[in-house]
Amino acid sequence: MEYGNRNVTPPPYYGQSSVVSQTNAIMKRVYVRMFIGLLISAFCALGIVSSPAAMSFFFGSKIVFWGTLIAMFAMAWILPARMNKMSTAAVLGCFCLFSALMGIWLAPIFIVYRVGTIVYTFFITAGTFGAMSVYGYFTKSDLSKMGSFLMMALFGLIIASVVNIFWANNTMEWVISIVGVLIFIGLTAWDTQSIKRMAAANLDPQLADKFATIGAMNLYLDFINLFLFLLRIFGGSRD
Repeated sequence: MEYGNRNVTPPPYYGQSSVVSQTNAIMKRVYVRMFIGLLISAFCALGIVSSPAAMSFFFGSKIVFWGTLIAMFAMAWILPARMNKMSTAAVLGCFCLFSALMGIWLAPIFIVYRVGTIVYTFFITAGTFGAMSVYGYFTKSDLSKMGSFLMMALFGLIIASVVNIFWANNTMEWVISIVGVLIFIGLTAWDTQSIKRMAAANLDPQLADKFATIGAMNLYLDFINLFLFLLRIFGGSRD
């Protein structure tokens, strides 16, 4: 901040340490819950793929498969909008359920890709995600404009992905994967900054806890999508 013609650090204001403590506490909950969500997804995926009966139930029936997918999309859209009318336990429970459903949907990757490739890609994802989340947390730059652009790009990516389901063009799939990686790298930084700014607001303790769960869900989705796009780039199939 500029005082007169000199650049000096502004004096601390009353309650600054309290705001920092609140922000750190909420961000800690965000990352812990995101990690728990990833663990739930991993265990569910491994449990489903290790059971032929479970694989047949979830992927042998179009009704169950599409029902699971629709339920995930519905929860991703409805949960943030309805969190004010839900208890903190209900919000957290829904996030855990969402993570479990995602794990079920991810189970086939253990059939399509080698386990070594999945593990290797996971660590690449973790490193990339961690670096961009740290950047989003500490950067002084306002990432709001970048976030708006990335959201528009994401909608375009979804449309291109749907089109390529019918077109089945390998070059197009490669381009979609690369663009997807770039989009979710940027979204990781943007979401982290947005969550940090909200965490610094003067929130009611109950609302803060709900917000920590929703923030964890946003970063969880960034991580999962980044992982899947990287897996399509680096992962050779079993064949």
